Amino acid sequence: MLFPFVASSTQPRVVVTGAGIVTALGFGWRANAEGFRAGKTAIRPITLFDVSRQRTKTGAQMDVPETVLSDRILPRDQRRLDRAAKMLLLAANEAWNQSGWVYGQQNLPLVLGTTSGGMNFGEAYYRQAIGAPSSDRGQATRVDGYQAQRQALEVTSVFQFEGPITIIANACASGANSIGHAWDLIRRGHAERVFTGGYDAISQMVFGGFDSLQALSPTTCRPFDAHRNGLALGEGAAMLTIETLDSAKRRNAQILGEIVGYGAATDAHHLTQPHPNGDAALASMTAACAAAKVSPNQINYINAHGTGTPLNDSAEAAAINRWAGADAKNVPVSSTKASIGHLLGAAGSVEAVICLMALREQWLPPMMTLQTPEPTCAFPLVRQPTEAKVEYALTNSFGFGGANATLVLRRWQ
Repeated sequence: MLFPFVASSTQPRVVVTGAGIVTALGFGWRANAEGFRAGKTAIRPITLFDVSRQRTKTGAQMDVPETVLSDRILPRDQRRLDRAAKMLLLAANEAWNQSGWVYGQQNLPLVLGTTSGGMNFGEAYYRQAIGAPSSDRGQATRVDGYQAQRQALEVTSVFQFEGPITIIANACASGANSIGHAWDLIRRGHAERVFTGGYDAISQMVFGGFDSLQALSPTTCRPFDAHRNGLALGEGAAMLTIETLDSAKRRNAQILGEIVGYGAATDAHHLTQPHPNGDAALASMTAACAAAKVSPNQINYINAHGTGTPLNDSAEAAAINRWAGADAKNVPVSSTKASIGHLLGAAGSVEAVICLMALREQWLPPMMTLQTPEPTCAFPLVRQPTEAKVEYALTNSFGFGGANATLVLRRWQ
């Protein structure tokens, strides 16, 4: 099923006025831009929980501070924040401050993408229920914190705004779907501004689940490598303040870039495997470009979903080849999951911010772990730090169950 988001001349243009990002490469735009530009790898041994019995023992784990935004969150309230909430709030704070938005806004929609949300609270609840069933101490807080809307409510509380909250849990396409949905709200005239993004934290249950599927690489995550053997899990968050161009101009706000297209497609091929020909991926890319009114030869960079798993990368390569046709040889592609792992529900939002970095600073993020390029790729793979002229960037996010989302962003001059 294809969901095109077709633009018209009467719909408002949507620009990004603030972007916040936290990953295993660091906190904030500058630390992450320097890391991605150089192709740094942030994958290291997991220390959050015991992985001695796991097949894979590494991931892109972050060093999350004990307290965040201490000038606005009381010590007693810090205790109800799990890792995911802290990452979300740090990214939100950077985006909000950069945008120049003021506290106390009314009817400001919040659209968030996540897959496991407060899973760490859920795990803690389960451990206590099994280990000390007669004790209810702290369990109410864990139940509350486990629910995805809890992290969203923390955002509205800290930044003092009110409006509808939408949580999108659409597997690994969640982060891109959240931005796309927010973009569509503005394009259709339902909102002038939207706060949007995605977040996820590494948890033992999710890590163990991917490991049991043998989807994690026991060596090195190598997207689009002929000998790739799995993904690396990561964690992080990214948030964007997006608004109409008229709104940004009225405030004389700095504009980081423009979101010009969004496409989403689903298929029911398999619970975890993509269609081998990349049919739904092709549909989402085609729909996004139709909304943006651009053709493949105008796209200067693709941030691929590129998980490093055998089936995903071959299907995505097939989709890109079909989408670009003869122009594929001129479209550079890389997957930043080589640097920070797969961030699940945060991936699409983080990768959208990386595209903004490439557009603003005119470089392409390389995959330094790539050794032997997948021979089916008809497109050039970015393997070394590269300066480039980037006017349009496209980012793909594909999830289990056939969820596919594509965003197209344009450089702002």
